Amino acid sequence: MKISVACDGINVSRHFGHCENFTIFETEGNEIVSSKQVSNPGHKPAFLPNFLCDMGVEVVISGGMGDGAVDIFNERNIEVIVGANGDAKDAVKAYLKGELKSTGSICHEHEHIDECGK
Repeated sequence: MKISVACDGINVSRHFGHCENFTIFETEGNEIVSSKQVSNPGHKPAFLPNFLCDMGVEVVISGGMGDGAVDIFNERNIEVIVGANGDAKDAVKAYLKGELKSTGSICHEHEHIDECGK
């Protein structure tokens, strides 16, 4: 399974669209077998969800995310986990153990910096 984490460096980003990079984790069972970082190619409406979906991502983890991106992921049957924080690898490990749950941290306005990640 491929899991993408919106990151600022190695940490989960507070907002999906404005992250520095995406860390793509390849997993088998409950183990991480590899990871790679992909630079964020830019925040444009609908672009990033399709970009990650086309890479074969099945789960997306972020601190916060706009409802438009969530809708696109849902339409493409990609699981969305929002409200995560801390080290990206630790977040994926927690997800694989069933310990990481979405908090529903959806950003509703484009001037949402203060509302993301809550």
